[in-house]
Amino acid sequence: MAYATPREAAPARSIHYGTVLHFLRDPGTQPDPAAWQLFDPGALVVGADGRVEWVGPEGEVPPELGDGTPVDHRGKLIVPGFVDAHIHASQVDVIASYGEQLLQWLEKYVFPTEKAFVDIDHSRMISGLFLDTLLASGTTTATVHPTVHKASVDAFFEEAEKRAMRMISGKVLMDREPYAPPDLKDPNVEQAEADTRELIGRWHGKGRLTYSITPRFAPSSTEGLLQMVGRVYQEIPDLWLQTHAAENKEEVETVKELFGGRSYIDVYDRFGMLGNRSLYAHSIYIDDQDRTRLSQSGSTIAFCPTSNLFLGSGLFNLDAARAAGVRVGLGTDIGAGTSYSMLATLNEAYKVLALQQQKLSAMRSFYLATLGGAEALYFEDRIGNFQTGKEADFVVLDWAATPVLKRRTEISADFQERLFALMTLGDERTVRATYVLGQQKYSSINEIALPTR
Repeated sequence: MAYATPREAAPARSIHYGTVLHFLRDPGTQPDPAAWQLFDPGALVVGADGRVEWVGPEGEVPPELGDGTPVDHRGKLIVPGFVDAHIHASQVDVIASYGEQLLQWLEKYVFPTEKAFVDIDHSRMISGLFLDTLLASGTTTATVHPTVHKASVDAFFEEAEKRAMRMISGKVLMDREPYAPPDLKDPNVEQAEADTRELIGRWHGKGRLTYSITPRFAPSSTEGLLQMVGRVYQEIPDLWLQTHAAENKEEVETVKELFGGRSYIDVYDRFGMLGNRSLYAHSIYIDDQDRTRLSQSGSTIAFCPTSNLFLGSGLFNLDAARAAGVRVGLGTDIGAGTSYSMLATLNEAYKVLALQQQKLSAMRSFYLATLGGAEALYFEDRIGNFQTGKEADFVVLDWAATPVLKRRTEISADFQERLFALMTLGDERTVRATYVLGQQKYSSINEIALPTR
């Protein structure tokens, strides 16, 4: 008798019950209740295809969708998966490195660590740990810097594809000594372009993966390299571009000495690097003219508060950027950043803005971490909230993850006060589960497996 080959059961519709919060637009500095939807108690219906079918009050699930498998998160908060607009997969081992500012920190800690990524097995091991740590922190989408090595890109995208995560990444480009060490740089512009085009062909648009042309920053780039970057970026539809800008005063002075021009942003503009799907991490030391140009071109800034504080770089002006119409995402910037958690990052963002007499409400914070991040990355048609048809990436957060948080939320006067306590006191310990395309990819019951040396 012939037997059919056993097959895994196809994913079925699921109904997730809990307090559900998502955003429709930026709530603004004085939170506008029309900018979000809060269902308490609520329900999120996810189809077998991993997309949102419905969201709303718990008791109003449409009868035709009521056959889904129930998943009980009651007493917990369900929000869209967090979006990290700037982070380095290559700097897992650099986090918490003492005592330097940007340029010295790169030379002392980062460059020696990145040299190991020439090895594909090392790259796979670190990429897997990195992505699992993101999931454990509730992050499902990120823009990621690997290293100059093609192996680091292949390994990262391979591991991201296994987890079905939506990721942006691309080979780091740098060719100017001494800001690019001689044994950690592209040999010439022609080879850098050839490697980049090969990797674009292999990974760009494959599943949920997007390629980003990635010059490290202006000081590590010759004029010829930046010309190539601008040309390839303009040539290939839907290609991303990511780099660093105006992070540190010494760096800004270095750029002025090397390139001249009106400003750091002007240097990138000169080479055709500004536009939709271009991202400039940090952008602390910019002026209103720079912000106007970034806004007009559709460029994005990544606000990285823990990194900016840790390296003593400076304070990002969120209100000025948003007033100019610039898209802004939130970045952890591991390894200068000190936490993978978007909640911990929001906690520090609040303080950075408070030092400038600016306010960051809990509602605007969670917008920045979800829909705001998706808008910053031009993915708002796919992720960022629970509108019907969106990809169902979401995270389940526990109001009682620690005794201090539990007590503070119990005595809160209203939901927004509870949410602010969660953002201020929460971290990866609050993440109970993370879902990617409706499938659970992390549970707090299971610990992350650390690699063995």
